[in-house]
Amino acid sequence: MIILSKLIRKGATELVELFKSDPRLIEEYIVSVYEVIDRVEDLVRSYITLRPLNEVLADGAKVRETLTNGFKGRLAGLLVAVKDVIVTKNLRTTCASKILYDFIPPYNATVIERIIGEGGIVVGKTNMDEFAMGSTTENSAFFKTRNPWDLDRVPGGSSGGSAVAVAAYEASIALGSDTGGSIRVPAAYTGIVGIKPTYGLVSRYGLISYGTSLEQIGPMARNVSDLALLLSVIAGYDPHDSTSLKVRDLNYMEFLKPTPMKKYRIAIIRECVSEGVDNTVLTAFNRSLRRFEEEGLEVLEVSIPIIKYALPAYYIIAMAEASSNLARYDGIRYGYHVSVEGRTWDEVYTEVRSEGFGLEVKKRILLGTFVLSAGYYDQYYLKASKIRKLLYDEFMKLFKEVDVVVTPTTPTTPPRFGEALTDPLKLYLLDTYTVVANLTGLPAISIPSDIVNDVPVGLQLIGPRLSEGYLINLAYIHELKSGLKDLVPTAVSGYV
Repeated sequence: MIILSKLIRKGATELVELFKSDPRLIEEYIVSVYEVIDRVEDLVRSYITLRPLNEVLADGAKVRETLTNGFKGRLAGLLVAVKDVIVTKNLRTTCASKILYDFIPPYNATVIERIIGEGGIVVGKTNMDEFAMGSTTENSAFFKTRNPWDLDRVPGGSSGGSAVAVAAYEASIALGSDTGGSIRVPAAYTGIVGIKPTYGLVSRYGLISYGTSLEQIGPMARNVSDLALLLSVIAGYDPHDSTSLKVRDLNYMEFLKPTPMKKYRIAIIRECVSEGVDNTVLTAFNRSLRRFEEEGLEVLEVSIPIIKYALPAYYIIAMAEASSNLARYDGIRYGYHVSVEGRTWDEVYTEVRSEGFGLEVKKRILLGTFVLSAGYYDQYYLKASKIRKLLYDEFMKLFKEVDVVVTPTTPTTPPRFGEALTDPLKLYLLDTYTVVANLTGLPAISIPSDIVNDVPVGLQLIGPRLSEGYLINLAYIHELKSGLKDLVPTAVSGYV
């Protein structure tokens, strides 16, 4: 019998094998995770909605019975945290917004159906920046989520709750969504692994949209193996999603090789390692490069001058799409309600949206409406779209010469609470290196690069379309050389 303290530290991949050999361990595992939640949740505030223990135990009992009858589910018995922007049947989905505070969806997102079909158990819905608009998880209508490495620092966003739930051992794996770095930034700031898949690889059916052409659902985990496992489950074609790619299902576990699967050529973009990068981040970045060079991989430096326009182009496009996507929230059909008796449509609509949306969401809707308005469309939105195409062309040209691009995930270590919010530009600059993958639709993974001054620093790998397997191979090699996996954050180490 494995004691609770040892069981809780096991990775998802190892846990599934344990459950298949002894399904009775599922109950012990679930109870131990909830014990951790009882201990640390008041410190970090990962969950908006946590399912009751008795309901989760009942689901665990069903999985145990199916395992006894020969079920081979890849996620059998695992507790999965889900970002509160992904719909879950009969489980509240709020987008961390007052306007959806009581919304209970009547159906599951495709990714949720796939997780449940493989024996995974949703443990709860995690906190986030409202409607995924933010990089710190300070913009939630409910509360701030705290970084388990330093409770005075942000965990990154917008998938901060999912990142912290995984990092603080309140779940084994998690789902996030990534519109401009919303999986990779919190992964970097909390010392875990997160990937933004190729646009269309993972179904967006059931993802509440903010930036339709940019966002993707992706997995978050404490190590590369667990990330590969969850990606293998959720990736693949979905007829419910018009943006879904018709690709065959892949087993990304096959890419967990300790040596390079090809003679990778790695590119560093000069503009990403010059101005604006903290010295601590740059030192960690160079250390990671040496690890790759020790494996005999070629590292070269390239220049992409147009990349300096990626961030402004991204925010123009993202805000324009936010303006369009959020027009549907009127408080009549679902979500936040106000009295309608004897009032005009304009009065009700104005009050609902004024009270229901937070400041950051209102700001992006207004700016998005402005850049789409007559007289400004050509000046802003059209110009940003042209930059997007030029950026895509530059990367396509680059990937004819190299296999992967490497950058720091973020230019800084995790800011303290309030630091980024006082200056909107500082907040947006946290996404400097991550937005490129969303604009171009390319896959990008963030892995721990180092621990500096007791906080994690992330390394980002960007590859060509559908190169997730090779990114996982390189991430796994780095993980083996660095030893940075299954980390226990300092602020919660006494509770896990």
